[in-house]
Amino acid sequence: MSIKTLLRATSAAAFCALASFAPAHAKDTFILAHAMNTEHVFHSLSEEFIADLGDDINVDYHPAGDLGDWTSLFEQTMQGVVPMSLTWGASEFDQRLDLSWLGYVVDNWDDAKRVYGPGSDMLSVYNDILHDMGLHAIGLIPTDFGSVVIRKGVKARPVNFPADAAGVKIRVPGVAIAVDRFSNLGFSAVPIPLAEVYTALQLGTVDARAFSTAVETYNMRDVLDANILTNDYFETAFWLVNEDWWDGLPEDERNEIQAAADKVIDHAWVEAKAKSDEYIQKSADAGVEIVHLNDEQMAAAKKIVYDTEWPEMEKVVGPEIMGKLRKAAGIE
Repeated sequence: MSIKTLLRATSAAAFCALASFAPAHAKDTFILAHAMNTEHVFHSLSEEFIADLGDDINVDYHPAGDLGDWTSLFEQTMQGVVPMSLTWGASEFDQRLDLSWLGYVVDNWDDAKRVYGPGSDMLSVYNDILHDMGLHAIGLIPTDFGSVVIRKGVKARPVNFPADAAGVKIRVPGVAIAVDRFSNLGFSAVPIPLAEVYTALQLGTVDARAFSTAVETYNMRDVLDANILTNDYFETAFWLVNEDWWDGLPEDERNEIQAAADKVIDHAWVEAKAKSDEYIQKSADAGVEIVHLNDEQMAAAKKIVYDTEWPEMEKVVGPEIMGKLRKAAGIE
């Protein structure tokens, strides 16, 4: 039994209970939900999207986790209870979604928009996975690059990998791909929950943190000495719809919704880069040393990731999906 079939079977009771309320067309009102507060980019994107749709398509909008946390919303969109959500890939439902953690798919903003922007090939790569769960992504929402930050009192500035990273304890999320990447780059990788990262840096439990975006770096500036812009990870979120709901819409409504989402996401790319640049400068102004890798150092870091991490990811997602990703990223 496929994942898609299993999910439909296990969610049948809940879905049938709500079926009489489910719209046949988007114009009859559909639910859009996300788990983030009204200060988050998801809220401004949602409001702009709803405004662009105008009066002919009605949206029942639920921000701030009204209908559950981000993992719950991912599942509810699979079930069709919430037709549309802004969320992240929940790999507990399919390990292949760990593809979103893959290192050095891109390392600069121009390539990031080319690879992940509206209508990109990467959207098709993810949909090859999401369709098996009854989901369809109408867009990828950009956040920022993740890089390495060094706590106060640590003199290390690792830029030549793996040699410079020897003996540096670095916090990573508790996922295998993160542990393996930074171990391969020469660090001592320590999985720590996000809620405990600030304290771990403050107390010296770790010397550094991986996957830190510009905003997160600024928010932790009082315990940091340096930001090494490795740009090894680009964070995106999914703009998801239930596949059956989406396919059941009249073509003109699908096109209108897709066009509104594309417009909003295109604007989000401008805003995301501007915010990243702003907060890197804010961190510098607050005394955090900003360190860039030169071309040779970046190439060496990327080679380590391509030689070690990418073959392991191919074992998870399969050669066909990995081949499409390589083509989309221009890394053959």
